[in-house]
Parts: sequence; C-alpha cells; structure tokens
Amino acid sequence: MNIAAAANETLAHNSNLLVYGAMAVYTLAFLAHMAEWVFGSRSKVGRTAAALTAEAAQPATVTVRASAKGGTTVLERPAVVTRSAPGSRDVPDGPGAAGGTEKGDLYGRIAISLTVLAWALHVGGVITRALSVQRAPWGNMYEFSTTFAAVAVSVYLILLVLKKKVRWLGLPLVTTVLLDLGLAVSVLYTASDQLVPALHSYWLWIHVSCAIISGAVLYMGAVATLLFLFRDRYEDRVADGRVAALHERLDTLCRSGKDKQESTFWLRVRIGGNDVMSRLPAAASLDKFAYRVNATVFPLWTFTIIAGAIWAEAAWGRYWGWDPKEVWSFITWVAYATYLHARATAGWKGRKAAWLGLIAFACYLFNYYGVNIFVTGLHSYAGV
Repeated sequence: MNIAAAANETLAHNSNLLVYGAMAVYTLAFLAHMAEWVFGSRSKVGRTAAALTAEAAQPATVTVRASAKGGTTVLERPAVVTRSAPGSRDVPDGPGAAGGTEKGDLYGRIAISLTVLAWALHVGGVITRALSVQRAPWGNMYEFSTTFAAVAVSVYLILLVLKKKVRWLGLPLVTTVLLDLGLAVSVLYTASDQLVPALHSYWLWIHVSCAIISGAVLYMGAVATLLFLFRDRYEDRVADGRVAALHERLDTLCRSGKDKQESTFWLRVRIGGNDVMSRLPAAASLDKFAYRVNATVFPLWTFTIIAGAIWAEAAWGRYWGWDPKEVWSFITWVAYATYLHARATAGWKGRKAAWLGLIAFACYLFNYYGVNIFVTGLHSYAGV
C-alpha cells in the first residue's frame, strides 16, 4: 500500500456510479418485495391459520393397535411438537410473505434476483472505492456505511444459499439498506482520499472489518427481535379471540350493508396488519433465530474490542484510555452479554429478553452514529 498515493478520481467516480446504480436496483427490489406481500393470498393464510388453530386445540392422543391374531400391542406415538420454552405457545410458522400463492412467490423470486443484482453493483462500488485509494474501504463513515450495507446483504444471501427460510427478512433488509445508502451519499459522503498516518495499519483491516461483520449480523438479530415482539402480540390476539372477532365484525357489517354507512377503513387496516403478522415465522422461531445469530457473532464483537485495544496500544501507547468510542463499544458488549445471559435464564425469556436485545443494538447504533457525529474523541480524525 502506497501511503502517499493520490486518489484515482476515475475509479472514485465509477464507485459513486455503481453505488447509485445499486440504489436504483434496490428500489426495484423493494417494490417487488412489497408486491410479494400485497399479492400474498389472505384467504389461504386464513384457511391455514384456522387449520393450525384447530390442530393445536386437539389434545395429544396415543392410539393402541393390537394384532387380530394376538400379536404384540403397538402404541402409535403422538406427533412431536417442539417448544422454545416451558409455557410457550405451540404455534407453527406462517406460510411466508407470498402466502403460498404463485403470484406472490413470483414477485418474491423477482425481488431476490434484483437484490442479487443490486448486491453485485454494491460490492463493485465498495471494491472500486478501495482501489481508488489503495486501502481498506472503511476509513470514514461514508465508506463504513456502504460496506456495512453490502455485508448485511451478503449475510442475507448466504442464508438463502444455505436454504434457510429467511425471505421474511427481504423487505426490512432492502428498506434499511436504501435508508443507509441514502444517508451515506447525502449526509455522510466524503471524497475519496488517503487517511492520516495513524490509520495506515494492518489493524484497520482486522479491527474495522470485524466491527462491520459483527454489526451486520447483529442487525439481523435486531430485525428478528423486533418482529418477534409484533408476532408475539399477534399470537396473543389469536389466542384470546380478538383476531377472529375483527373478521366477524367486518363480515357482519358487509352482510348487513352497514359497511357503506359506517367507515371500515381502520378495521380493514387492523385486519391487514394481522394478515401480515400471520405470514411471519412463529414468535418462538423468531426468538430462537435472534438468539442464535446474536450468540454466534458475540465472540467476534468481543474480538473486535480486543483488536481495537491492541491497535490503540500500537498507535497511542495504551490499551485503554476511556475514549468515547472505547467506552460505548464496551457498553455495547455489556448490553449484549446481559441479553445473552437473560435469554439463557428461564425467567427472562420472551419479551423481557427481546427488549434487552433491542437496547443492545441501540447501543451499537449510538456507538456508530452518535459517538462519531456528536462526540469528540481520538476516533474523530477519521472524519464523517
């Protein structure tokens, strides 16, 4: 790496064009994902939910079959239902965003194809930016944001390649990526240039890359946690009959003709929201997914902090100096450690642990945006 090398303006310009192109294709993917959810069959979802409710209401039975010739008696084992925690509801996963319809599935496949194309342009923009200055492409907030979004999409696509049923992540992921890139190109943009000498270290590749990967995976866990809270509330409403009551009320108004006299807009909005919730994975599945991804990446976040301390000793002559970035990185670590401990404790499963998980991710976001923009410290020289 040539520290004195000037930025290649042509490559930097091409990087910007690739990022803008990726944003355009991400927008098309967003619209396709919206179509996937809109064209998902409500009627099929309703039939599926009714069947699952009836199935869950049936008690487990053991069937005894005896041979007519006096042979050995055979006990037929009941169906096995996996529970995430004692006392949790036995609710199967929803049918997915497409609702089991061909049209919805078609739009979903189009959305994924567009996401792959946008990801390719996006990664090309990140690599071109790196080539323009011959260094790691995460030397400031603009570069960190664009690389973070690319890694988040990469994680999502890897899960799809591994045949994981995570298409429900598509719409929130593409929405977040568009917001992230929009903020990066409009507010955080920094012209391609070399960094101050203190940042020219191999630790830039190790420390910051680990922080980006950790953040991308923690984002997946945060989305799953947030959706868990909504889905859990929905399952409560199903259990106490409030979801069925909304449908009955709308049917009554339509049959009596009062739907033309009395506004049913908000009633239909609530029913539509329930329809979306019914197509998500079960609350127990979302909770388990969030816990697993957070627990998997937590050691990497721990290493990120350790690597930062080693780099700080090499650059500033001390491992720890209570710099705002150091403090909030540690606060984030403590928050996630508390979440993981609470999640592993029976009394703190479910919503309590979920709120801790969201607070922990909020600490990560503040450590990035809040500390970098509003707090002055030794990390400030990287620029916005």
